[in-house]
Amino acid sequence: MKRNQASLWSPNEEIKKRSNLRFFCKHLDNKKMLKYNQNFPRLWKWSVNNPVDFWSEVWNFTKIKGYKGKKIISKNKIFYKNIFFEDSRLNYAENLLPKKNNDIALNFLSENGIHKKVTWKKLYEDVCKFSYFFKDINLKEKDRVAAYVPNTIEAVVSFLATSKNGLVWSSCSPDFGIEGVVDRFYQIKPKILITCDYYFYNGKKINILEKIPKLLKKIKSIKKVIVFPYSGKFQNKINTKFLDFNKIIKNSKSDYFFKKYKFNHPLYILYSSGTTGVPKCITHGAGNVLIEHNKEFSLHCNISNRNKIFYYTTTGWMMWNWLVGGLSRGANLYLYDGSPTYPRKSSLLDFCSREKINLFGVSAKFIDFLKKEKLNFKNLNFSDLKIIASTGSPLVKESFEYVYKNIKKNVHLASISGGTDVVGCLVLGNAFSDVYSGEIQGESLGIDVDVFGENGKKIRKYEKGELVVKKPFPTMPIKFWNDFKDRKFKKAYFSKFKNIWHHGDFVQRTINGGYIIHGRSDATLNPGGVRIGTAEIYRQVENINFIKESLVVGQNWDDDVRIILFVVLNSKIKLVKNDIEFIKNKIKKNCSPKHVPNKIIQIPEIPKTRSGKIVEITVKKIIHGEKVENLQAIANPKSLDFFKKLYKNYLNNEQ
Repeated sequence: MKRNQASLWSPNEEIKKRSNLRFFCKHLDNKKMLKYNQNFPRLWKWSVNNPVDFWSEVWNFTKIKGYKGKKIISKNKIFYKNIFFEDSRLNYAENLLPKKNNDIALNFLSENGIHKKVTWKKLYEDVCKFSYFFKDINLKEKDRVAAYVPNTIEAVVSFLATSKNGLVWSSCSPDFGIEGVVDRFYQIKPKILITCDYYFYNGKKINILEKIPKLLKKIKSIKKVIVFPYSGKFQNKINTKFLDFNKIIKNSKSDYFFKKYKFNHPLYILYSSGTTGVPKCITHGAGNVLIEHNKEFSLHCNISNRNKIFYYTTTGWMMWNWLVGGLSRGANLYLYDGSPTYPRKSSLLDFCSREKINLFGVSAKFIDFLKKEKLNFKNLNFSDLKIIASTGSPLVKESFEYVYKNIKKNVHLASISGGTDVVGCLVLGNAFSDVYSGEIQGESLGIDVDVFGENGKKIRKYEKGELVVKKPFPTMPIKFWNDFKDRKFKKAYFSKFKNIWHHGDFVQRTINGGYIIHGRSDATLNPGGVRIGTAEIYRQVENINFIKESLVVGQNWDDDVRIILFVVLNSKIKLVKNDIEFIKNKIKKNCSPKHVPNKIIQIPEIPKTRSGKIVEITVKKIIHGEKVENLQAIANPKSLDFFKKLYKNYLNNEQ
């Protein structure tokens, strides 16, 4: 692998000097743990070789409120049975409410222009009132609170009140259909459901309440339903008894006591996509999440008091949980509800400019969209924008270059990767290292990531392989809810390599010290025994101006694997022979002959999950004649009909 000619962004001495990362290094130097320097790889190496000291000092440096205890890591030979901060005690909500003044804590903006703000003082009071209500209705520790809500201030208040009382939160965004919600919430048996009357998307007002009666018939454990109005006053127009969120806040007493819980007390339950079966209920611990998010926001994202964070997300994506964690740094969070391209394709970037956002986060696919649309934002003022974070899928080289050419030259573009399983990052950005096109800057501090071959052994430098974690880390899930003898848990992370966390990404280290994600391991193509990441093909195809989107899978054929590329074209263009040859030649020239698809087929629509991820495995199953379960996990399930017909009439019986 050749070194890139030049970096796209290099932190100058002033950035390094003012960074939280530098202050942390000075902190370690003062304690004579690690001599001060600005070498990130050296700091990461120290952090994974000295995990007790590292995590202890992250607690100290980020000023976690609570009792730290003395058992920083209680070791066990079994990877996932290592326990962090076993004798510590803390309250997650208390740590996310570091201020009680009249500064703005939360901003909410809807696509239709509704704008609300809440101060730290009001946020604190509302959380204490809502937590009193939970206590008043006799909810006990570890009872589950389910939320079917848009990304609003009330959602954050509800979550913090839930965690304050040691209850367990779980949320779905309102774009989920009833069956998708039932598949998730039915497994955890919630006692309370919190919801909203409606939400907006792409100019449409969408009713949520009309779905609730059917939901209650399917989940019998729900005893009370609390509703907050999207705006104005709540009006109950259906024959179901609801409690009004605003009346609860107005009339409830306040509970100002923050009980301290165990470090790994369950905080929330997140869900796998469900595209391969019933969603797995991934349960994360309160202290585990707190210390990881403190580390990421402070040391990797350089977030400090009063910084403004805007991450475009819904409550059904783990980035919502991550975003809310920014409150612990005293940051001002911006919550957005609606379509990212309504009323204008530039809406999100207009918002960043107008509100003077410091950290803007979005999916890689959205940046790809901006590039495809050839939007230029040089007329907007991004003087306050310090970091752009991208996740959800690999960010290709051309999209890196688009950001620096068309959005801002001197911004820190941090491609990050981790997932719901760790509710954070395994590889991400930092303020010491350069940004190179198409690469994630480096490892997450304290997490011993590596790249293994199929045989479970470390591979040679710069070869592609499996992303693994070799040592225990705090944000491993504490368990899967209702998982008998941890069977699903062990199968998910430890079935491939013995006592090594297998994350499921096909990756490559670079000579610059960074990482390239080539796609999911289970979607990797394998023609002639050569492993090819799907992202390698996407990068070539989606730079072709007449292609809007694409999806690539491998199909078992003649004792080998053939590559099939599906493309969605712009406008009403039809794919012709010359187009197919052009695509194949481009892939062959820029990748290799092995990368060239055997078939290129035009399709009307790409099937995706509700968080916008392409469902390669689902399509792969269909073109092998396998049954696809849990269609509720797909945002556009009717798109699968085309693939079913294609398999039946063509891909299964061609000569």
